[in-house]
Amino acid sequence: MAQTHTHAMPAPLVIPASETAAQMAQAAMHFLDTLTPPLREQAALSFDGNERFRWHYIPVEMWERKGVSLKELNATQQGAAFALLESGLSAGGYKKARAIINLETTLGEIERAAGQARLARDPASYFFTVFGDPGGNGAWGWRAEGHHVSLNFTVVNRELISPNPFFFGSNPAEVPSGDKKGLRVLAAEEDIARELLGTLSTEQKERSIIDADAPSDILTRDVPKVAFDAVEGLPADSMETHQREVLMKLVHEYIDRLPDEVAAIEHRKLREGSVNDIHFAWAGGEARGMPHYYRLHGPFFFVEYDNTQNDANHIHSVWRHIADDFGVDLLRLHYHKAAHHAH
Repeated sequence: MAQTHTHAMPAPLVIPASETAAQMAQAAMHFLDTLTPPLREQAALSFDGNERFRWHYIPVEMWERKGVSLKELNATQQGAAFALLESGLSAGGYKKARAIINLETTLGEIERAAGQARLARDPASYFFTVFGDPGGNGAWGWRAEGHHVSLNFTVVNRELISPNPFFFGSNPAEVPSGDKKGLRVLAAEEDIARELLGTLSTEQKERSIIDADAPSDILTRDVPKVAFDAVEGLPADSMETHQREVLMKLVHEYIDRLPDEVAAIEHRKLREGSVNDIHFAWAGGEARGMPHYYRLHGPFFFVEYDNTQNDANHIHSVWRHIADDFGVDLLRLHYHKAAHHAH
């Protein structure tokens, strides 16, 4: 039986990422400046309102998106869009994002060969949206989104960045044939979790494995705020030193998708928070190729990973901030500070 706990939310650690924020602002302004007036009207939306909180990782045929898509852009405009994407990612994270986008072509070929081509699978069906004014003093944000990619960034006071929700998926998880046979874009996300599971004792596994069957998708789906109050699985303080090292390697795999400056802030939050409070939970089969799921529930973050669809060859993974997705906590602190100074 899995243990259940409730986390007390720590006070937020607010650390500036001024250089990355400036790079994002410059990239966003350049992107908007390359657009024609009609395209700019599509791409530039208000920071206020519900659209900024509306996100998903399913194909465009199943989820209508705002913003401007790559297929509507010329080569110069596409280059500016990808430069914006690159501003929100590490070199490794950017490589993964481009590989996920390129997998749409591979997936289309696989489905057409199997007579299952119901969706376009177009690598140009990725949308870019800027919320608010990246050149102003107010809060602003941007989103890059399409099938299996959803990146949502909020910038406050030109220096504070919330990089969540952050979703990467991969279909196929391992390319079965063709010139990309064997390619696994999100290999580490699976392999490190399996490495951790493999180190656990029988008793530890009993606490870690919360269900014999994996859910059909990540449980939080596209909710704007993570709502898991209960924490399940094996806590880090019940792991041996070598097991905690593998656990942290898995956490770092998600953090290190981010730009170095932003990733360093996330690492500092981990060091100054309670690493022992991170819980690892697994569901589904233990053998490779079986449907499986895991999650990491920390004091301030939440990771979900699922590989069950398409005969367990289709990954969904997401990194969330429990209190600060879409910069909600940063904005609250910012406005509170502004009101305090006004008094």
